[in-house]
Amino acid sequence: MYSNTTTLSPAPAAPSWQDAALCAQTGGDFFFPEPGSSVREAKSICGLCEIRSACLEYALANDERFGVWGGLSEKERLQLRRG
Repeated sequence: MYSNTTTLSPAPAAPSWQDAALCAQTGGDFFFPEPGSSVREAKSICGLCEIRSACLEYALANDERFGVWGGLSEKERLQLRRG
């Protein structure tokens, strides 16, 4: 008998550093603001986070295009990639 059910794969596990990151404790609203909104609060939180460099490395390696990662905005990460 043919079954028309789809088997879903489990979501990939989050990198281990994410659990220790300050953003995980504050919520994503600061880190993914509306277009044109300030990222000052997110950058302030990132500045206090011990995981900041791992976060930035992850964002660059995975071409994260939105939000604040590792203390850098979308535009700042783009400038960093362009060198």
